[in-house]
Amino acid sequence: MMDIKKIGNLGAGTMGHATALQFAMSGYDVTVVDTAQPALDRGRKLIERDLDTFIKSGMVKAEDRDAVLSRISMTTDYEALADVDFIIESVLENLEVKHDVWKKVEGIVSDQTILATNTSGLSPSAIASGLQHPGRFVVAHFWNPAQLMPLVEVVPGEKTDQETVDVTVELMNHIGKHAVPLKTESLGFVGNRIQLAVIRECLNIVNRGIATPEAVDDIVKYSLGRRWAILGPIASADLGGLDVFDNISKYLYDDLACETGEDTVLKAKVEAGELGSKSGKGFYDWQGEQAAQTIQSRDDQLLEALARDSKKQG
Repeated sequence: MMDIKKIGNLGAGTMGHATALQFAMSGYDVTVVDTAQPALDRGRKLIERDLDTFIKSGMVKAEDRDAVLSRISMTTDYEALADVDFIIESVLENLEVKHDVWKKVEGIVSDQTILATNTSGLSPSAIASGLQHPGRFVVAHFWNPAQLMPLVEVVPGEKTDQETVDVTVELMNHIGKHAVPLKTESLGFVGNRIQLAVIRECLNIVNRGIATPEAVDDIVKYSLGRRWAILGPIASADLGGLDVFDNISKYLYDDLACETGEDTVLKAKVEAGELGSKSGKGFYDWQGEQAAQTIQSRDDQLLEALARDSKKQG
């Protein structure tokens, strides 16, 4: 891991800007690549916003702000990745898109560069199938919001070298994450298998008229883990994007017990354009001051938990 000096960061969106900031706060020079300048400009604003949040919380010193930002360069030119040692990719959750991106990247970087995808469920073996050196390809799955959630699932493909997994785990832990390696890949990895199984039953409960979404979330918040204790699985699905969960359901439900196939409740919401917070409405109304306060409360509680984790590690 000590040989890793410079990070390549593909994508400046919801996940990409957060991973770039995470590495920069840990002292790494980061090159962010996206397809258009407006996307990079939006990413820069998101990075500055999240960095200011860390400064306000006391987790980053105010005098370090300029230094952190100076470590992040942004470009639409893939050639800027020629000298990076590790790449994290957060582009569209589409296998063809990822194939195209990685084919382009592999032709630029050195043979020693580790290639990591931040996919939330696509097969690393399938993504790496077109690579000349699939042994250095791995999943590093950050959880949304990536700057606040500690978990990173590290998932090998069929041809991933163990050294690639080991170095990636060490690097993720070095930047303050809690990296958990899997022995082998599976659809949805581990986190999303659990999450989708729970959401399926939550929606079944709502659809059968047993309880309202609000009641389901209250029951889950006060009985399950940290993330769900803040908003619950349905609200978290809204914030993550019901279209994302719908896409996951298309391939993941068939691999789980009980009902199989695309989730009909999610499909109906997506077809109605009710995608959660990104569209303003899902199972909840995400417009107005109350919605903004709910999201802010989630982020504040995650930040407080992250600060507690940092103190324990220190």
